[in-house]
Amino acid sequence: MKTLILTILIFVLAVSQSYSQPRTKILNHATNPEMIKTIPDLVPDSCVASGLVAIGKGQFVYLSALNFGDNTTITNETWTILSKPAGSNATMLPVPSLSWYKFRTDSMGVYEVRATITTSSGTSDTTIKIFATKFVGTGNFENVPALYPNCMVCHSGNPDFSNIFNRWKVSGHANIFRFQIDSGAAYYSTACMKCHTTGYDHNLANDNNGFDDVARRVGWTWQGPPAPGKWDSLKTHFSELVAFSSIGCESCHGAGLAHASNGGDTNRIQKPFNAGVCGTCHGEPWRHSITQQWENSLHSEPVFEGRNVSASQRNTLSDCNRCHDGESFADFTKNRLGTLNLTKADQEFITCQACHDPHGNSNEHQLRSVPPGADTLANGTSYASIGNGKVCVACHQARRNNADYVTVGGSLTSTWGPHHSTQSDVLLGTNAATFGFPYITGSHKNIENTCATCHMSALTDTGTVTRDKVGGHSFNLHYGPTDYDHTAGCQSCHPGVTSFRDFIAPSDFDGNGTIGPWEDEVQGCLTNLRISLPPTGVDSVAWQLIAQDSSNLYLRKAYWNYLLISEDQSSGFHNPFFVIQVLLTSRNYTVGIAQNGTEVPEVFELSQNYPNPFNPSTKIDFSIPKTGNVSLKIYDITGREVRTLIKNETMFAGKYTVDWNSIDNYGHQVSSGVYFYRFITDNYVNTKKMMLLK
Repeated sequence: MKTLILTILIFVLAVSQSYSQPRTKILNHATNPEMIKTIPDLVPDSCVASGLVAIGKGQFVYLSALNFGDNTTITNETWTILSKPAGSNATMLPVPSLSWYKFRTDSMGVYEVRATITTSSGTSDTTIKIFATKFVGTGNFENVPALYPNCMVCHSGNPDFSNIFNRWKVSGHANIFRFQIDSGAAYYSTACMKCHTTGYDHNLANDNNGFDDVARRVGWTWQGPPAPGKWDSLKTHFSELVAFSSIGCESCHGAGLAHASNGGDTNRIQKPFNAGVCGTCHGEPWRHSITQQWENSLHSEPVFEGRNVSASQRNTLSDCNRCHDGESFADFTKNRLGTLNLTKADQEFITCQACHDPHGNSNEHQLRSVPPGADTLANGTSYASIGNGKVCVACHQARRNNADYVTVGGSLTSTWGPHHSTQSDVLLGTNAATFGFPYITGSHKNIENTCATCHMSALTDTGTVTRDKVGGHSFNLHYGPTDYDHTAGCQSCHPGVTSFRDFIAPSDFDGNGTIGPWEDEVQGCLTNLRISLPPTGVDSVAWQLIAQDSSNLYLRKAYWNYLLISEDQSSGFHNPFFVIQVLLTSRNYTVGIAQNGTEVPEVFELSQNYPNPFNPSTKIDFSIPKTGNVSLKIYDITGREVRTLIKNETMFAGKYTVDWNSIDNYGHQVSSGVYFYRFITDNYVNTKKMMLLK
């Protein structure tokens, strides 16, 4: 028995330790033109690095270590070049301002680097191989035949690669250089060509067979300005250079000679999903600052999920990776299973390649397409016709259908309800739990390209502190440090607005006595609903108490709606009247106010309560022909207020029923006798008598 217990104890300790140990990943960082101009540790290098495993000989490599095994912090790290090409003098050097390490690939060949980390829970190490090689060019571009080792010598016979090539060859990436030397701006120069060609050094000169090296070898020199015929002249007299005269395969996948000369070894080339490789060109403010915008967006800080789901759940609303991992999202758009990224080390952020197809397609901005049949929300609402916003909607949705979920959604837990980021459901005015009738909805869903039109509206000018922090690929419309609202996308319909607080609501929806900005009214209504949910009267929600009342369907619906609107995070701007009606209706039902159908009455009316006399409860019907503030109070025979059933609340036009269960404002049962109920609106007042008999 003692031996058995000891064995079990050793096993438990071993298992617990295996789940609390550091694990190392080496991150290979790209740099961009802005970084090498502004970060002191990088300025001496003057080299834009791609962050790929196969790079042009002579380029710098920038590395850092990540602990993804547990949550402990790295306290010490050691970097060693285990092997390097003959004749290389490469050494690891620190980059203190970034907590990186770097070395220069001064010779052709393979560099193997080891990183060893120490944390409070142990030590761990791993290695990475970097291939310093030469560029080979794409080939077959502009009808110039591919010659070994051009990429398309080997890849042209593969239907998948042929499809990629055919899309790429008509894309902006393929044709930007050709277009610019023929009809570009007068200032077009060799400085621009560093991003418009393959392998052109940024900015540390290296002989690695990039565009600049081939141009020098064949004798082509740039004589500006651009003029028609210059491309044809290059193509005719310097045909070897054509294979490098585009943003070709190697610009994104890495220098290709090591791959081509080693039997197509896929370890010596890369299919990157990181934003850094795009940032080598799209990261140079002020004109080219998409990378900086992305870094200021939440897309650059995705929450890691990494669930291991069955193939039948992959690329569905049940798959967290579909939206929390950029590579998985690209797989979803291609309607393919792809590779599950199960650890933090595997995760690819929501980068350029997640939303755009770098090889090109027929969509505007080369945006990825949502697969046929997948362009619906969880409740079946189609979003097929909302333009470029479809890419956003594919992830920013509730993921659950309230009609099913609220009634049969299982036990109510802390994660019950719609998924975070419910923007699309709210924008489209759908998937809110109803109480027997539909909600009104606004017209923002009809804006061309929806999400993109507003959130990617024109950037602020280059001299402001908000440059790259709002609009564009930041997707932000507010900058907190200066309390700036980016309203450029609003002004075509709402001229003159400079702040979201300029949008004033038409009524005092939250009943605080003041008609305020829409965002205040919506937040006030959210607060009112929160207070009416358990624990009632307190400005918080306890899902545990709602779970205890599992048979109360109205309560579950109201809680769903509270989560739906609060997770939208737009303070109602995506669909203001829909949001207000959902919140007001949900609160009404939590306090015992029911709407009777969708008919809008022609006049104000207060009906006689029924039953009357009553014991212990009765119903009171009233009608309001237009939206306005409503109060309904109970008084005893002496005129003392006994119960406030409705306290100066904004209510939409309609017919309503309120229950009174003979409880006063303090939770006490009232005695038998005559009572009066008084109905007050902005335009109508009426009082009626009723009797409680016990």
